[in-house]
Amino acid sequence: MSPVDFPAGGYRYLPGVSQYSGGVVAVAGHEIVRVRFRRRLPLAEGFARAKAIIEAAGRPLAAFCACELRSPAPFTEEGFRQFNAAYVARLESWGIVRDGVNPVARSNLCPEIDPPAEPSFHAFCFTTEALSKAPSFVVSGSGEVPEGKGSYRDHIVRPNDTSPDGLREKARFVLAEMERRMAALG
Repeated sequence: MSPVDFPAGGYRYLPGVSQYSGGVVAVAGHEIVRVRFRRRLPLAEGFARAKAIIEAAGRPLAAFCACELRSPAPFTEEGFRQFNAAYVARLESWGIVRDGVNPVARSNLCPEIDPPAEPSFHAFCFTTEALSKAPSFVVSGSGEVPEGKGSYRDHIVRPNDTSPDGLREKARFVLAEMERRMAALG
C-alpha cells in the first residue's frame, strides 16, 4: 500500500475504508498541526470550530486531515453505519470526500471514565505551510479487527477473550497494523 496524493489538502493518505484513511503525511512544504479542544465538543460544534480555525489560518477546508473522536460507548453495527454516514456527509460537504474516497485519518475512542454524552471531537489536525523540516504524520486508530470486511463483529481477533493470551494476540494484531501503516507513510 502506497500513500496517495491529496494536493488540495497538502498531504498524502493511505487508502482505507469509507469512513477514514489509514493515515496521513504532510507533503514537502507543509506540516500537520494538531488542535486539541479544551473540552470535548459535540460533532456539529467540533466541525464548526475546526472550520473556523482552519479558515482563520488561511487554509482551505481540504487541509483538514485527521480527527480524534470520543464516543459514549461502542456502536452497534447499524449505529456505526449511521454515525459514519453523517460524519462522511460533512466531509463531502467540505469537498474532502469524493466518490466514496476519504483521505482523512481518524481515531474514535470510548472512554470508560467520564465518557461523553454523545460522539464528540477531542482534537483535529490540519496542514499548514511548514515552519519545520521535520516530517509530520498521523496514523488512524485501529481495533483488533481487519478493516473493510463487512461486519466488524464477525472478524474480531479472539472475540470476547480477555485472557492474557487473547489480549496478547489482539495487541499483536493492532501493533502489526500500526507498524504496517507507519512503514507505508515513510
